[in-house]
Amino acid sequence: MAAQSITLARPYARAAFELARAEGALAAWSQALAFSAQVSADPRVVALSNDPRVQPEQLVALHLPDASKADGAFGKFLTELAERRRVSLLPDVAALYETYKRESESQLLVKVTSAMALDAAQTEQLKASLKRRFKREIELETQVDPSLLAGVVIDTGSEVIDGSARGRLQRLANALTN
Repeated sequence: MAAQSITLARPYARAAFELARAEGALAAWSQALAFSAQVSADPRVVALSNDPRVQPEQLVALHLPDASKADGAFGKFLTELAERRRVSLLPDVAALYETYKRESESQLLVKVTSAMALDAAQTEQLKASLKRRFKREIELETQVDPSLLAGVVIDTGSEVIDGSARGRLQRLANALTN
């Protein structure tokens, strides 16, 4: 189901990105989509989104951030989704939009999982190394997982670099059994 949702969301995310870029409002659309995606994920809203008695205008009003107007570009975008009963796609649309936005800004979101929390100097050193390797600005998302034992796992979305002690032990075990 998730793959189908992503497939359906992709053209909407691309359209949102193109509209936002044409307006010069990438950050504003990012915030608006994040708000709408959060609303859309609420179980009570999911039930309303599937209710044929709820009018598209009501769905738009529910998903529209306070600063946006229903007749503005974002409001019209939400209207398209609501009329097609596709507001449930908003979390995927928002995630894909963020990917397009980062690509346009030559940024790369890198998820770093470490055995222990990284200090500021380690974080900056890692960002600098990744920037040299990928030739893009780096946005780090860090988390701690003590089960790694030591080291880090770096996930760029298209590549995973496992420098953890747990990963090395697994590779050694695989080499010994094969």
